[in-house]
Amino acid sequence: MTTSPERPSRRTAISDAALELAARGGNHAVTHTGVDVHLGLPKGSTSYYFRTRHALVSAAITRLAERSRADFAALFDDTTGDPSPPADLIARYLERLLTVRRTDVLARYALAPDARLEPEAAEALAACMFSISAATDLVRELGAPDPETAGRDLVTLLEGVLFDRTHGARAHTSSDSDTACVDEIRSAVALWLDALCAQQ
Repeated sequence: MTTSPERPSRRTAISDAALELAARGGNHAVTHTGVDVHLGLPKGSTSYYFRTRHALVSAAITRLAERSRADFAALFDDTTGDPSPPADLIARYLERLLTVRRTDVLARYALAPDARLEPEAAEALAACMFSISAATDLVRELGAPDPETAGRDLVTLLEGVLFDRTHGARAHTSSDSDTACVDEIRSAVALWLDALCAQQ
């Protein structure tokens, strides 16, 4: 006897819908009515689970952080023992963010104005795509003289790449080839890693 995949809870489905609405229409698209319509729920269903818009947005940010942690763990579990240079692994991760996780990335940027009003939400949103601790561990292994600073600098650089290819100049001028995109990112990351880890 086979078992069907577990359906997400109503709260999870609502949170996922809020992220989709944010990605498509910006933070103003995240409303109780919008989620009800998007999911085909009776009017008032979303407000039953999340009484205020603040609660709805907070739930969406929490859900985004959960999705990001699970995806990050799954991706890098698959690369355990992978002999590829770190720049290759990072480039592949960024490619994933720019393709299969594009909705998550767009939702994150859309929800930033709401998150800045709530320190806990802002912190969760800021840390949901890149891990400073993982970056610090990486540059420490590569011999960075100041791994704490270098780890934070690496995340700052990666955040810049992500924004540039989502909303910046390269979002409109880069090659349409996925391979070319990964190659460009890999080359840049390799240079940064060399510079951040150079012995002084």
